[in-house]
Amino acid sequence: MATISNRFWFQLHGWFSLPVWIVFCVVCLTGTIAVVSHEITWLTNPQARALNPNNLVEKSSDELLIIVQKAHPTANITTIMSFESYLVHTVIFTDSDKPYAIAYVNQYTGEIQEINQGMTFTSFMRSLHGWLLFPWNGSYSIGYYLVSAMAIAMLGALITGLIIYKNFWRSFTQPKLRFNQGKKTVLADLHRLAGVWSLWFLLLMSITGLWYLFQAMLWHADVDIDPHAPIITVEQLPQNNNEIPIASTTLADVLTIAKQRFPDFEDTYIMLPEHNRDTYKLYGKGDFIFYDEYSYGVTVNPWSGKINSERAPNDMTILQTLSHVANPLHYGNIGGLWTKLIWFLFGILLTGMSITGFLMWGNRTVKAAKNSHTETNEQSLAISQEQ
Repeated sequence: MATISNRFWFQLHGWFSLPVWIVFCVVCLTGTIAVVSHEITWLTNPQARALNPNNLVEKSSDELLIIVQKAHPTANITTIMSFESYLVHTVIFTDSDKPYAIAYVNQYTGEIQEINQGMTFTSFMRSLHGWLLFPWNGSYSIGYYLVSAMAIAMLGALITGLIIYKNFWRSFTQPKLRFNQGKKTVLADLHRLAGVWSLWFLLLMSITGLWYLFQAMLWHADVDIDPHAPIITVEQLPQNNNEIPIASTTLADVLTIAKQRFPDFEDTYIMLPEHNRDTYKLYGKGDFIFYDEYSYGVTVNPWSGKINSERAPNDMTILQTLSHVANPLHYGNIGGLWTKLIWFLFGILLTGMSITGFLMWGNRTVKAAKNSHTETNEQSLAISQEQ
Protein backbone atom coordinates (compact mmCIF):
# COMPACT_ATOMS: atom_id res chain seq x y z
CA MET A 1 0.00 0.00 0.00
CA ALA A 2 2.90 2.35 0.81
CA THR A 3 4.43 1.69 -2.62
CA ILE A 4 1.15 2.59 -4.36
CA SER A 5 0.85 5.73 -2.25
CA ASN A 6 4.40 6.86 -3.05
CA ARG A 7 3.84 6.20 -6.72
CA PHE A 8 0.64 8.26 -6.63
CA TRP A 9 2.40 11.23 -5.00
CA PHE A 10 5.29 10.92 -7.43
CA GLN A 11 2.95 10.99 -10.42
CA LEU A 12 1.00 13.90 -8.94
CA HIS A 13 4.27 15.78 -8.38
CA GLY A 14 5.08 15.34 -12.07
CA TRP A 15 1.63 16.40 -13.21
CA PHE A 16 1.86 19.62 -11.23
CA SER A 17 4.92 20.58 -13.25
CA LEU A 18 5.13 18.82 -16.60
CA PRO A 19 1.95 19.92 -18.40
CA VAL A 20 2.99 23.57 -17.98
CA TRP A 21 6.73 23.01 -17.97
CA ILE A 22 7.64 25.46 -20.74
CA VAL A 23 5.48 28.27 -19.32
CA PHE A 24 6.75 27.60 -15.80
CA CYS A 25 10.38 27.65 -16.92
CA VAL A 26 9.88 30.89 -18.90
CA VAL A 27 8.16 32.54 -15.94
CA CYS A 28 10.99 31.51 -13.59
CA LEU A 29 13.73 32.64 -15.97
CA THR A 30 12.14 36.00 -16.86
CA GLY A 31 11.36 36.67 -13.20
CA THR A 32 14.97 35.97 -12.27
CA ILE A 33 16.18 38.44 -14.88
CA ALA A 34 13.52 41.00 -13.92
CA VAL A 35 14.83 41.02 -10.34
CA VAL A 36 18.14 42.50 -11.50
CA SER A 37 16.85 44.31 -14.60
CA HIS A 38 17.86 47.71 -13.20
CA GLU A 39 21.36 46.44 -12.53
CA ILE A 40 21.59 44.94 -16.03
CA THR A 41 20.48 48.31 -17.42
CA TRP A 42 23.23 50.01 -15.44
CA LEU A 43 25.82 47.57 -16.80
CA THR A 44 24.72 47.71 -20.43
CA ASN A 45 23.62 51.34 -20.89
CA PRO A 46 26.08 54.04 -19.71
CA GLN A 47 23.43 56.72 -20.37
CA ALA A 48 21.28 55.22 -17.61
CA ARG A 49 23.98 55.63 -14.95
CA ALA A 50 23.64 58.47 -12.46
CA LEU A 51 27.32 59.20 -12.01
CA ASN A 52 28.20 61.80 -9.40
CA PRO A 53 31.99 62.24 -9.33
CA ASN A 54 31.79 65.67 -7.68
CA ASN A 55 29.43 64.55 -4.88
CA LEU A 56 26.72 67.00 -5.90
CA VAL A 57 23.46 67.27 -3.99
CA GLU A 58 20.56 65.45 -5.64
CA LYS A 59 18.18 67.76 -7.48
CA SER A 60 14.49 67.64 -6.67
CA SER A 61 11.86 66.41 -9.10
CA ASP A 62 10.59 69.94 -9.81
CA GLU A 63 14.12 70.98 -10.83
CA LEU A 64 14.33 68.04 -13.24
CA LEU A 65 10.93 69.02 -14.61
CA ILE A 66 12.20 72.54 -15.36
CA ILE A 67 15.34 71.16 -17.04
CA VAL A 68 13.36 68.97 -19.44
CA GLN A 69 10.81 71.69 -20.11
CA LYS A 70 13.58 74.14 -21.09
CA ALA A 71 15.17 71.55 -23.42
CA HIS A 72 11.78 70.73 -24.98
CA PRO A 73 9.61 73.87 -24.70
CA THR A 74 6.60 72.37 -26.49
CA ALA A 75 6.67 69.09 -24.57
CA ASN A 76 3.77 67.94 -22.43
CA ILE A 77 5.39 66.34 -19.38
CA THR A 78 3.20 63.72 -17.73
CA THR A 79 5.30 61.64 -15.33
CA ILE A 80 8.51 61.75 -13.30
CA MET A 81 9.99 58.54 -11.89
CA SER A 82 12.98 57.69 -9.72
CA PHE A 83 14.64 54.36 -9.04
CA GLU A 84 17.86 53.31 -7.33
CA SER A 85 20.36 56.06 -6.50
CA TYR A 86 22.78 54.79 -9.15
CA LEU A 87 20.20 55.07 -11.94
CA VAL A 88 19.03 58.28 -13.60
CA HIS A 89 15.57 59.67 -13.00
CA THR A 90 13.15 59.47 -15.91
CA VAL A 91 10.85 62.19 -17.15
CA ILE A 92 8.12 60.98 -19.49
CA PHE A 93 6.67 63.42 -22.02
CA THR A 94 5.02 63.81 -25.40
CA ASP A 95 5.92 66.34 -28.08
CA SER A 96 4.98 67.25 -31.62
CA ASP A 97 7.66 64.94 -33.00
CA LYS A 98 7.67 62.46 -30.10
CA PRO A 99 4.42 60.59 -29.36
CA TYR A 100 6.11 59.02 -26.33
CA ALA A 101 9.54 59.82 -24.97
CA ILE A 102 11.54 59.15 -21.80
CA ALA A 103 14.24 61.62 -20.81
CA TYR A 104 17.06 60.09 -18.78
CA VAL A 105 18.06 62.94 -16.47
CA ASN A 106 21.04 62.69 -14.14
CA GLN A 107 19.60 63.86 -10.81
CA TYR A 108 22.99 65.10 -9.64
CA THR A 109 24.34 66.98 -12.67
CA GLY A 110 20.99 67.84 -14.27
CA GLU A 111 22.20 66.55 -17.65
CA ILE A 112 19.74 64.92 -20.03
CA GLN A 113 21.79 61.86 -20.96
CA GLU A 114 19.36 60.17 -23.37
CA ILE A 115 15.92 60.44 -24.93
CA ASN A 116 14.40 56.97 -25.18
CA GLN A 117 11.36 56.60 -27.45
CA GLY A 118 10.85 52.87 -26.98
CA MET A 119 10.28 50.29 -24.28
CA THR A 120 12.97 50.04 -21.63
CA PHE A 121 14.65 46.74 -20.77
CA THR A 122 13.10 46.74 -17.29
CA SER A 123 9.59 47.37 -18.65
CA PHE A 124 10.04 44.62 -21.23
CA MET A 125 11.21 42.05 -18.67
CA ARG A 126 8.49 42.94 -16.16
CA SER A 127 5.85 42.70 -18.90
CA LEU A 128 7.22 39.41 -20.23
CA HIS A 129 7.37 37.96 -16.74
CA GLY A 130 4.06 39.43 -15.56
CA TRP A 131 1.76 38.58 -18.48
CA LEU A 132 3.96 37.07 -21.23
CA LEU A 133 3.25 40.14 -23.41
CA PHE A 134 -0.36 39.03 -23.87
CA PRO A 135 -2.65 41.99 -24.67
CA TRP A 136 -4.84 43.56 -21.98
CA ASN A 137 -8.56 43.57 -22.65
CA GLY A 138 -9.74 46.34 -20.40
CA SER A 139 -8.96 45.27 -16.84
CA TYR A 140 -7.69 41.74 -17.51
CA SER A 141 -5.12 39.80 -19.49
CA ILE A 142 -5.11 36.07 -20.23
CA GLY A 143 -1.35 36.14 -19.84
CA TYR A 144 -1.58 37.62 -16.34
CA TYR A 145 -3.97 34.84 -15.33
CA LEU A 146 -1.70 32.22 -16.90
CA VAL A 147 1.41 33.46 -15.09
CA SER A 148 -0.39 33.86 -11.76
CA ALA A 149 -1.83 30.34 -12.02
CA MET A 150 1.74 29.02 -11.98
CA ALA A 151 1.57 29.63 -8.22
CA ILE A 152 -0.86 26.71 -7.93
CA ALA A 153 1.48 24.43 -9.85
CA MET A 154 4.43 25.61 -7.75
CA LEU A 155 2.64 25.08 -4.44
CA GLY A 156 1.38 21.65 -5.53
CA ALA A 157 4.87 20.59 -6.65
CA LEU A 158 6.29 21.84 -3.34
CA ILE A 159 3.82 19.88 -1.19
CA THR A 160 4.03 16.66 -3.17
CA GLY A 161 7.82 16.94 -3.36
CA LEU A 162 8.07 17.10 0.43
CA ILE A 163 5.80 14.06 0.74
CA ILE A 164 7.94 12.07 -1.72
CA TYR A 165 11.30 13.12 -0.32
CA LYS A 166 11.41 11.42 3.09
CA ASN A 167 13.58 13.05 5.76
CA PHE A 168 14.21 15.99 3.45
CA TRP A 169 15.69 18.05 6.30
CA ARG A 170 18.86 15.93 6.14
CA SER A 171 19.81 17.83 2.99
CA PHE A 172 20.54 20.84 5.19
CA THR A 173 23.10 19.02 7.35
CA GLN A 174 24.13 16.14 5.07
CA PRO A 175 23.80 17.35 1.46
CA LYS A 176 24.28 14.52 -1.01
CA LEU A 177 25.47 15.05 -4.56
CA ARG A 178 26.79 11.92 -6.30
CA PHE A 179 28.67 12.50 -9.55
CA ASN A 180 29.97 8.95 -9.94
CA GLN A 181 26.67 7.11 -10.25
CA GLY A 182 25.43 8.23 -13.61
CA LYS A 183 23.41 11.05 -15.13
CA LYS A 184 20.12 9.97 -13.58
CA THR A 185 21.51 10.09 -10.05
CA VAL A 186 23.17 13.48 -10.56
CA LEU A 187 19.95 15.01 -11.89
CA ALA A 188 17.92 13.58 -9.01
CA ASP A 189 20.40 14.82 -6.39
CA LEU A 190 20.55 18.29 -7.94
CA HIS A 191 16.76 18.47 -8.12
CA ARG A 192 16.28 17.43 -4.50
CA LEU A 193 19.04 19.65 -3.12
CA ALA A 194 17.82 22.73 -4.97
CA GLY A 195 14.26 22.01 -3.83
CA VAL A 196 15.12 21.64 -0.15
CA TRP A 197 17.39 24.67 0.00
CA SER A 198 14.78 26.74 -1.85
CA LEU A 199 11.82 25.78 0.34
CA TRP A 200 11.39 29.28 1.79
CA PHE A 201 11.72 30.82 -1.68
CA LEU A 202 9.23 28.40 -3.27
CA LEU A 203 6.72 29.09 -0.51
CA LEU A 204 7.19 32.85 -0.83
CA MET A 205 6.78 32.78 -4.62
CA SER A 206 3.69 30.57 -4.26
CA ILE A 207 2.02 32.85 -1.73
CA THR A 208 2.74 36.06 -3.64
CA GLY A 209 1.72 34.35 -6.88
CA LEU A 210 -1.62 33.33 -5.36
CA TRP A 211 -2.13 36.93 -4.31
CA TYR A 212 -1.48 38.08 -7.91
CA LEU A 213 -4.07 35.56 -9.11
CA PHE A 214 -6.62 36.88 -6.62
CA GLN A 215 -5.68 40.45 -7.55
CA ALA A 216 -6.29 39.64 -11.23
CA MET A 217 -9.79 38.48 -10.33
CA LEU A 218 -10.43 41.70 -8.42
CA TRP A 219 -9.25 43.79 -11.37
CA HIS A 220 -11.40 41.73 -13.73
CA ALA A 221 -14.40 42.39 -11.48
CA ASP A 222 -13.56 46.15 -11.47
CA VAL A 223 -12.86 46.14 -7.74
CA ASP A 224 -10.60 49.06 -6.81
CA ILE A 225 -7.95 48.05 -4.28
CA ASP A 226 -6.57 51.59 -4.15
CA PRO A 227 -9.42 54.06 -4.72
CA HIS A 228 -9.04 56.41 -7.66
CA ALA A 229 -8.05 59.93 -6.78
CA PRO A 230 -11.10 62.25 -6.80
CA ILE A 231 -11.23 64.82 -9.58
CA ILE A 232 -11.79 68.51 -8.95
CA THR A 233 -15.40 69.66 -9.15
CA VAL A 234 -16.43 72.44 -11.49
CA GLU A 235 -17.29 74.63 -8.51
CA GLN A 236 -13.68 74.42 -7.29
CA LEU A 237 -12.29 75.86 -10.54
CA PRO A 238 -11.53 79.59 -10.72
CA GLN A 239 -14.26 81.49 -12.54
CA ASN A 240 -12.59 83.61 -15.20
CA ASN A 241 -14.24 84.08 -18.58
CA ASN A 242 -11.62 86.42 -20.02
CA GLU A 243 -8.55 84.18 -20.07
CA ILE A 244 -7.46 80.61 -19.51
CA PRO A 245 -6.68 80.17 -15.80
CA ILE A 246 -3.26 78.91 -14.74
CA ALA A 247 -2.89 76.87 -11.56
CA SER A 248 -0.91 78.71 -8.93
CA THR A 249 0.36 75.58 -7.13
CA THR A 250 3.65 74.33 -8.60
CA LEU A 251 5.26 70.93 -8.30
CA ALA A 252 7.73 72.41 -5.81
CA ASP A 253 4.79 73.47 -3.64
CA VAL A 254 3.24 70.02 -3.90
CA LEU A 255 6.49 68.32 -2.88
CA THR A 256 6.64 70.57 0.18
CA ILE A 257 3.02 69.74 1.04
CA ALA A 258 3.72 65.99 0.77
CA LYS A 259 6.84 66.32 2.91
CA GLN A 260 4.92 68.22 5.56
CA ARG A 261 2.22 65.55 5.62
CA PHE A 262 4.68 62.63 5.68
CA PRO A 263 8.13 63.71 7.00
CA ASP A 264 9.80 60.50 5.71
CA PHE A 265 8.20 60.80 2.27
CA GLU A 266 10.52 60.23 -0.70
CA ASP A 267 8.81 60.65 -4.06
CA THR A 268 9.30 57.89 -6.63
CA TYR A 269 6.36 58.40 -9.00
CA ILE A 270 4.77 61.73 -9.87
CA MET A 271 1.88 62.30 -12.25
CA LEU A 272 1.20 65.87 -13.33
CA PRO A 273 -2.35 67.16 -13.95
CA GLU A 274 -3.58 66.29 -17.43
CA HIS A 275 -6.48 68.76 -17.47
CA ASN A 276 -8.06 71.52 -15.38
CA ARG A 277 -9.99 69.13 -13.15
CA ASP A 278 -7.05 66.78 -12.57
CA THR A 279 -4.76 66.74 -9.54
CA TYR A 280 -1.08 66.29 -8.78
CA LYS A 281 -0.51 62.67 -7.82
CA LEU A 282 2.59 61.94 -5.77
CA TYR A 283 3.55 58.44 -4.69
CA GLY A 284 6.62 57.37 -2.82
CA LYS A 285 8.23 55.38 -0.07
CA GLY A 286 8.82 56.01 3.59
CA ASP A 287 10.09 54.21 6.65
CA PHE A 288 8.22 50.90 6.13
CA ILE A 289 10.75 48.43 4.73
CA PHE A 290 8.32 45.74 3.56
CA TYR A 291 6.10 48.14 1.61
CA ASP A 292 6.72 49.06 -2.01
CA GLU A 293 7.93 52.39 -3.34
CA TYR A 294 4.34 53.58 -3.92
CA SER A 295 2.92 52.90 -0.46
CA TYR A 296 2.71 56.59 0.45
CA GLY A 297 0.62 58.88 -1.68
CA VAL A 298 -1.03 62.27 -1.80
CA THR A 299 -3.19 63.96 -4.41
CA VAL A 300 -3.16 67.75 -4.34
CA ASN A 301 -5.57 70.26 -5.83
CA PRO A 302 -3.42 72.48 -8.12
CA TRP A 303 -5.77 75.45 -7.65
CA SER A 304 -6.04 75.49 -3.87
CA GLY A 305 -2.97 73.50 -2.80
CA LYS A 306 -5.13 71.33 -0.55
CA ILE A 307 -4.72 67.57 -0.21
CA ASN A 308 -7.65 65.79 -1.88
CA SER A 309 -6.71 62.28 -0.76
CA GLU A 310 -3.82 60.43 0.82
CA ARG A 311 -2.59 56.98 1.70
CA ALA A 312 -0.05 55.53 4.10
CA PRO A 313 0.72 52.03 5.42
CA ASN A 314 -0.87 52.77 8.80
CA ASP A 315 -4.24 53.52 7.20
CA MET A 316 -4.39 50.75 4.61
CA THR A 317 -7.03 48.05 4.36
CA ILE A 318 -6.00 44.39 4.28
CA LEU A 319 -6.22 44.28 0.47
CA GLN A 320 -4.19 47.47 0.13
CA THR A 321 -1.54 46.11 2.48
CA LEU A 322 -1.27 42.88 0.52
CA SER A 323 -1.06 44.85 -2.71
CA HIS A 324 1.81 47.01 -1.47
CA VAL A 325 3.89 44.29 0.22
CA ALA A 326 3.60 41.64 -2.53
CA ASN A 327 6.03 43.18 -5.03
CA PRO A 328 8.93 43.79 -2.60
CA LEU A 329 8.63 40.21 -1.38
CA HIS A 330 8.25 38.79 -4.88
CA TYR A 331 11.10 40.74 -6.49
CA GLY A 332 13.39 40.94 -3.48
CA ASN A 333 13.97 44.69 -3.31
CA ILE A 334 13.17 44.92 0.40
CA GLY A 335 16.85 45.35 1.28
CA GLY A 336 18.37 46.87 -1.82
CA LEU A 337 21.02 45.24 -3.98
CA TRP A 338 21.94 42.46 -1.52
CA THR A 339 18.43 41.02 -1.27
CA LYS A 340 18.07 41.33 -5.03
CA LEU A 341 21.16 39.18 -5.47
CA ILE A 342 19.76 36.59 -3.04
CA TRP A 343 16.48 36.48 -4.97
CA PHE A 344 18.44 36.24 -8.23
CA LEU A 345 20.44 33.26 -6.92
CA PHE A 346 17.36 31.38 -5.79
CA GLY A 347 15.59 32.29 -9.02
CA ILE A 348 18.40 30.52 -10.87
CA LEU A 349 17.94 27.50 -8.58
CA LEU A 350 14.21 27.47 -9.26
CA THR A 351 14.76 27.69 -13.01
CA GLY A 352 17.33 24.89 -12.76
CA MET A 353 14.85 22.75 -10.80
CA SER A 354 12.29 23.03 -13.57
CA ILE A 355 14.92 21.98 -16.13
CA THR A 356 16.31 19.06 -14.09
CA GLY A 357 12.77 17.89 -13.33
CA PHE A 358 11.97 17.84 -17.03
CA LEU A 359 15.20 15.99 -17.86
CA MET A 360 14.44 13.36 -15.20
CA TRP A 361 10.95 12.91 -16.60
CA GLY A 362 12.35 12.72 -20.13
CA ASN A 363 14.86 10.03 -19.16
CA ARG A 364 12.18 7.95 -17.47
CA THR A 365 9.83 8.35 -20.43
CA VAL A 366 12.49 7.27 -22.94
CA LYS A 367 13.51 4.35 -20.73
CA ALA A 368 9.89 3.27 -20.30
CA ALA A 369 9.33 3.47 -24.06
CA LYS A 370 12.44 1.35 -24.72
CA ASN A 371 11.38 -1.23 -22.13
CA SER A 372 7.90 -1.38 -23.60
CA HIS A 373 9.35 -1.81 -27.10
CA THR A 374 11.72 -4.54 -25.89
CA GLU A 375 8.91 -6.35 -24.07
CA THR A 376 6.71 -6.20 -27.17
CA ASN A 377 9.50 -7.66 -29.32
CA GLU A 378 10.13 -10.46 -26.82
CA GLN A 379 6.45 -11.33 -26.74
CA SER A 380 6.29 -11.37 -30.53
CA LEU A 381 9.39 -13.60 -30.68
CA ALA A 382 7.91 -16.00 -28.12
CA ILE A 383 4.65 -16.25 -30.05
CA SER A 384 6.49 -16.90 -33.32
CA GLN A 385 8.55 -19.65 -31.68
CA GLU A 386 5.44 -21.34 -30.31
CA GLN A 387 3.94 -21.34 -33.77
